[in-house]
Amino acid sequence: MKIAVVGGGINGLSSAWQLALAGHDVSLFERDGLMQATSQASSKLLHGGLRYLEQGEFRLVREALQERRWWLKKAPQLTRRLPILYPLYNTSRRARWQLKIGLWLYDTFAGRKGIGRHRWLTAAQALRCSPQLNSEGLAGAYLFFDGQMDDKKLGLWMAQQCTKAGVHIFEHSPVQQVTTDGKVLLSSGWQQFERIVNVAGPWSQQLLQQSDLPQQPLDLVRGSHLLLPPISRYGHMLEVPGEARIVFVLPYQGKTLLGTTEVRQQLDEPIVCSDAERDYLLGVYNHYFLPARQREAVLADFAGVRPLLGGTANASKASREYQLNWQGQLLTVSGGKWTTARALGKQVALSVRKS
Repeated sequence: MKIAVVGGGINGLSSAWQLALAGHDVSLFERDGLMQATSQASSKLLHGGLRYLEQGEFRLVREALQERRWWLKKAPQLTRRLPILYPLYNTSRRARWQLKIGLWLYDTFAGRKGIGRHRWLTAAQALRCSPQLNSEGLAGAYLFFDGQMDDKKLGLWMAQQCTKAGVHIFEHSPVQQVTTDGKVLLSSGWQQFERIVNVAGPWSQQLLQQSDLPQQPLDLVRGSHLLLPPISRYGHMLEVPGEARIVFVLPYQGKTLLGTTEVRQQLDEPIVCSDAERDYLLGVYNHYFLPARQREAVLADFAGVRPLLGGTANASKASREYQLNWQGQLLTVSGGKWTTARALGKQVALSVRKS
């Protein structure tokens, strides 16, 4: 079957790869360069999503943990196992027993594909791992493991798998319109395909709008990150003071990666880290680490837009699941997360086979 895939982020590449492995003739169209937008602005984690357990997203967490192991195994040169501390203070809003249950589930869902079991550290042990942690009121920390990666390089590795499988990749080829009977409008004119897979991430609904087709609700949420000087070889999963949200402080390429935020975003607005987000992230950092860091300590920042399934007032509680919606010969993919990109691609290939 002749198939067009629209979008050169990690979900588009993974979908194109799975479709090619299934024997289809696949052409992928990307308006810019591959892995240029959301897919290279992640928190650099290959993770099951420990915090998604609170929202009851057990299927997603189990799938993500299986996929985490796959990425670590298949691309060891671009991925690694990362030890992460979840420090607990007298003021923490989650009780130790709650975290214990969550981490036990996390290890259980990973099963034989786990990469290390969690354990409790005393305050003294936690401070040996991360000496700059604020010791005041520190009860101890849970230590657990997730994966870390270079998102852009790992995405380009996936592009190599696509090429090996026979995918025709066209960069700097924006798709202007699509139709439900398989036509794709490029700058060179219309092309006919048997199926179209619209997996343009935050821009998937915009493409439907440009094509005068019905759209699905999608929440666009900006996530910003800061890069600071290095403090520890351990990662940190931290409660935002006064909120249920979680922020990560991670070692990354000789620096400290701090993020993320969750701010509603429109596609016509600049996708950049705002002053308010910078202050917010530094506030979280300074709550947990000594000495405090001021704005001058920020080495760099970056931001990306995540397309989340719509309908939730609180972006923190929006589902990280994905949905597939057919309109004639056109399949639109909504939502999804980095770690589960290959699993999403498999679902796309299965859905195309059944169509």
